[in-house]
Amino acid sequence: MSVCLLLVLFTLTSNTQVSSGKSLKLLQEQWRTYTNECIQSFISTAPAAGPVCNRTFDQYMCWPDGSPGTTVNVSCPWYLPWYRKVHQGLVYRVCGADGRWAHGKNTSECEQDDPGQKQYGQILRKFRLMYTMGYSLSLAALTLALAILLTFRKLHCMRNNIHMNLFGSFILRAVSILVKDALLDQMSSAHLQGPRWAGAQKVSGCRVAMVMMQYSVMANNCWLLVEGLYLHSLLVTTVFSERNYFYIYLCIGWGAPLIFVLPWMTVKYLYENEECWERNMNMGYWWIIRSPILFAYLINFIIFIRIIKILMSKLKAHQMRYTDYKFRLAKSTLTLIPLLGIHAILFTFVIDESVPKESLLRLIRLFYDLLFSSFQGLLVAILYCFINKEIQSEMLKKWKRWKLGKDIEEEYRHTYSQTAHAKCCSMVPALTQEGPETPEPQNSATASGESQRLVKSLQNGVSQNKDRVRLQLTNKPQEGTSNCSSLMEDICLVECPLNSECSAVVTETNV
Repeated sequence: MSVCLLLVLFTLTSNTQVSSGKSLKLLQEQWRTYTNECIQSFISTAPAAGPVCNRTFDQYMCWPDGSPGTTVNVSCPWYLPWYRKVHQGLVYRVCGADGRWAHGKNTSECEQDDPGQKQYGQILRKFRLMYTMGYSLSLAALTLALAILLTFRKLHCMRNNIHMNLFGSFILRAVSILVKDALLDQMSSAHLQGPRWAGAQKVSGCRVAMVMMQYSVMANNCWLLVEGLYLHSLLVTTVFSERNYFYIYLCIGWGAPLIFVLPWMTVKYLYENEECWERNMNMGYWWIIRSPILFAYLINFIIFIRIIKILMSKLKAHQMRYTDYKFRLAKSTLTLIPLLGIHAILFTFVIDESVPKESLLRLIRLFYDLLFSSFQGLLVAILYCFINKEIQSEMLKKWKRWKLGKDIEEEYRHTYSQTAHAKCCSMVPALTQEGPETPEPQNSATASGESQRLVKSLQNGVSQNKDRVRLQLTNKPQEGTSNCSSLMEDICLVECPLNSECSAVVTETNV
């Protein structure tokens, strides 16, 4: 029933986008008509005699020949959507004394004077500052978390390998979005400086960044889907080959996005090859990217509901052992939300094009989406790396071994220096008493043998200390590996009486 309802909403939202797509397409057609009229006027009008600023079209305004040292004014272009409000306005541009147009123009009389729109622009700038900070923090945290998982080889298992790929997709997503914003800013500044606002290299670079952003977003959602599939396989499947499954997961995570990104790139190049490909004139092309992401959200939501049902049944069955099962259920649920991306299902069908541009619902949806999408990587890094007991235990062991090695080395160096000093001091009086004429090779040989025995015994003591400490570390119960997380521990409660190998499952599925 819930799946049918989601499909109905999907159909309704796709139908509501037709009007918005038509308005954008109409604006584009009117701009092309204005451009053709401008070119035809240039062809039909004879060139002016004498030095003048040559007629030109700067992608916004059609400028006639201008006299040097004057300010040329032209009526606002008629293709503007708010042309009726500014039809009496003028656009101004200076023609220099050298017969060249000045950079920039005054379009203040043709701009729509709407306080609401200015406020909307300020809100969008604040939103951008928020998600830029979120992606930057997530990028730093995920890079550190990925380095930790790569460093400790004992942590390399099926679960952590999937986590590492998920971290990598989050990193790629953050980098591509930050790079895309920087390139768009450069192109916007170039657009304000002159008519030829972007060269071929800048446009190509911006389009590559846009394609990488679409791929990284899809890859990130695919790896969230892989996390859900793997967790579901642990709960349902009893025997499976992890290596074969991991190859399938790699194909889903990094290969499946190419199936949708390449057609989208081809369609944009053939039919909407304009600027940086950041605008969606035809919303049907945008659904090439949007539909698989919605499908991943839907599958993860179904898996999430199934996991919650299993947890509820298992925790209620062991209510006598865990009286706070409601708290444990809430904790496990909150832990799963960022891992599976369940937060995205709330406003999935509230598309930007289906609501008015400056409506409160659109602002709420935009704020919610940008906030959780930018900080999701930070939450995942904290929950599944920094506060993970298994990882903390391995890092603590590594620190203790390093500290112990430094202490033993320092103790050995200090003891050896004292032994050598004592030997030198004991040999000096003997030499002064006997004199150089009566050396005693037997005593010197005895002292040399004694020194060697001291050093050898000291080395044996150091090696025994190392073995003793190593034995203590191996005999000490491992806190991280023996303790399940709040999610998997609850699942393993019922499995232990039924399966004698539950300890191996707990160790393998420790989140």
